[in-house]
Amino acid sequence: MRSRHLSRVIAAPPEKVYAFVADPGHLPAWASGLASGTVTQDGEALVVESPMGRVSVVFAPRNDHGVLDHDVTLPSGRTVTNHLRVLAHPDGSEIVFTLRQLDLTDEEFERDAQAVEADLDQLKGLLESTF
Repeated sequence: MRSRHLSRVIAAPPEKVYAFVADPGHLPAWASGLASGTVTQDGEALVVESPMGRVSVVFAPRNDHGVLDHDVTLPSGRTVTNHLRVLAHPDGSEIVFTLRQLDLTDEEFERDAQAVEADLDQLKGLLESTF
């Protein structure tokens, strides 16, 4: 199984980046690979329509360390843990997503990597035009 760290440097303070990403209402604006419509709360889980179908997402509790890890339960019932961090950077912040190949083919893994990179680019554009 391969892993790849995908990141973007964002010209915004880490606290602002973290707060924006941690707000479930913002998911459809930047995470099209995860949320393509309305986000609803079901207990501690967020329920979203995604390109994979309806999924539930549970984020790590809010914290001061920039950890935004989240478990995504797919329509099949399988749960995938995604590791996401916001780090301080000399130019503002760096957001890092760890993508794991798991049971994906090489082509699927590359497609997922491109989708995550597009989401990170969208996030960077949104935040740099806001802050």
